[in-house]
Amino acid sequence: MDQETMKTKMLSEGSFLGLYARGHWEYASRTNCLGAVGILPITDNQELILVEQFRIPLQARVIEIPAGLAGDEDAFLNETLAETAARELLEETGYRAGKITPLISSPTSPGMTTEMVSFFAATELTREHSGGGTQQEDILVHRVPLAELETWLNHQQARGLLVDIKIHACLYIANQQGLIKS
Repeated sequence: MDQETMKTKMLSEGSFLGLYARGHWEYASRTNCLGAVGILPITDNQELILVEQFRIPLQARVIEIPAGLAGDEDAFLNETLAETAARELLEETGYRAGKITPLISSPTSPGMTTEMVSFFAATELTREHSGGGTQQEDILVHRVPLAELETWLNHQQARGLLVDIKIHACLYIANQQGLIKS
């Protein structure tokens, strides 16, 4: 029997994640959402809006692009992925996007999880509040000039923070699509 026709066995399920096996392979899957989104917010002044938060699995603070889950709450079940991206951007950073542009969709870690993430660029930004996320989140918002990004990220790493590689991946694609001014 090949991997495509093997039955999936549930090993454990929690409120948000499940652990499953198919043949000899074990993997995780989210049990409560329709997908994930990541947002690369670019200001008119060529600055990135990045977020910093403590990530329990890593036991460290991480510099990331804003991100979130689609369909994880009843109130947002009918949102498109682009609408989820816009909502998460406003919630986490306090910035409203005038324009949301699809960048790419990709598996996050195909050997470990079924999760797919859809990335968007957010432009024509207007600041409406200070951000910080929901009551369950403790998010710091950073506004970083693109010309200083590499130095700034290196400084954050020197301070002991981790830097999510998705920042660089989204920057590359946004640049290829002409969303970043040289």
